[in-house]
Amino acid sequence: MIKSDQNLSAYIVAAIYLIGTMFLAFIPNQNDFVQIAISYFPIFILYCYIIFTPFGENNYTLFFGLAILCRFFLIFSFPNLSDDIYRFIWDGNLIENGLNPFEILPSDALDEGYKGIDPKLYKELNSQEYYTIYPPVCQGIFGLSALLSEGIHLPAIIMKCFMFLFEIGSLVYISKCLAKLSMPKSNVLIYALNPLIILEIMGNLHFEGAMIFFLVLCFFLLLSNKIYAAALAMALSVCSKLLPLMFLPALLKKIGFKKSILFYALTFFFILLLFLPLLSEQFFSNFANSVDLYFRKFEFNASIYYLLRYLGQLLVGYNLIALFGPMLGIISLTIIIILAFTLGKNNFGKWPLVMLFSISTYLLLTTTVHPWYLSLPLATCLFTKYRFPVIWSGLIMLTYINYSTVIYVENLWIVSFEYQILFAYIIYELVIKKRNSETRNSLP
Repeated sequence: MIKSDQNLSAYIVAAIYLIGTMFLAFIPNQNDFVQIAISYFPIFILYCYIIFTPFGENNYTLFFGLAILCRFFLIFSFPNLSDDIYRFIWDGNLIENGLNPFEILPSDALDEGYKGIDPKLYKELNSQEYYTIYPPVCQGIFGLSALLSEGIHLPAIIMKCFMFLFEIGSLVYISKCLAKLSMPKSNVLIYALNPLIILEIMGNLHFEGAMIFFLVLCFFLLLSNKIYAAALAMALSVCSKLLPLMFLPALLKKIGFKKSILFYALTFFFILLLFLPLLSEQFFSNFANSVDLYFRKFEFNASIYYLLRYLGQLLVGYNLIALFGPMLGIISLTIIIILAFTLGKNNFGKWPLVMLFSISTYLLLTTTVHPWYLSLPLATCLFTKYRFPVIWSGLIMLTYINYSTVIYVENLWIVSFEYQILFAYIIYELVIKKRNSETRNSLP
């Protein structure tokens, strides 16, 4: 009878989670914060109950299947909470017209009569005066989607079909890596059922999903001592999003000097091959300019940078982002290199630990932290004992309140609340929890 009641409660939880996810993905628009909140936070609480108690492990098959089912249904939802989709379609249409998205600004292409390049789509773009920043894997999917379809909705569905395959691949290879590391298989649910992952990657179609799949595949292949295939997987990860480049220095300590050099050489060779169709005289300057603008101009949901910005305004009377952005980038890089050579020593199984603290350092020091940026910390933390990215993935959804006003104004009270709770939990995990554990282990 008890087991029957437990099974019933698991199905009830799964049903509520599924209904909440469907509502969140199909109903609210970006400015509907109340609808986002009343659907996201209840399923986030259910998610925490599943992963922080034996309930998830005891009903592992049901919840793993639920994660796949949610992703499948979201193939057919339009990315209502993000306008990045319009740039994806724009770049794809440029490729279909035989143009290099890295060579032409949207404003310059608008009046040339190209197929699919029209004022209606242009109006929806969020970076009309910037060159694209999306690497070759993304551009390939954009171009293929444009070649196979027209309009807005069908290309989005085609791209989501690719993302669905990436996400299924991530779940499969996360499970394989956990098995190789003799870690609980239920840890995969930390990523699989996280509502932010489901919403932002499958719902809003952010290509962190492709990056994570190839990165996890690389980790599995390195665990299997398949250097050549692992290098290709790493190159594909970098060519989905550039962030995994920060994880390469740690391999010098983790797999040894000779293997690392071979891995680096192969990885950069494959990266060059993948970028080759897009390379031109203008590519390097345009791409570098877009990245530079990212660090010097864009601001959203930052932590340490906002404190520096406030101090700078007190001292000089204006925003010093042009100084603080690159400066924090250099500090972040320095810390990441130190972590690469000090954290986890020579144990390759600790590479995810280095990745977790490297990407977390980057996010805590950067000027812009959108919700989907947390997908990488979430994917790496499940191979460690740390769970602060889980807490962060709940808090960061509060930032959608910024879009609920007619004139965009960032709510710094929400930002302050988010990071106070986050830093308190990080301190708890790094200091208090560790100290309590050491005390229990020292007891006779």
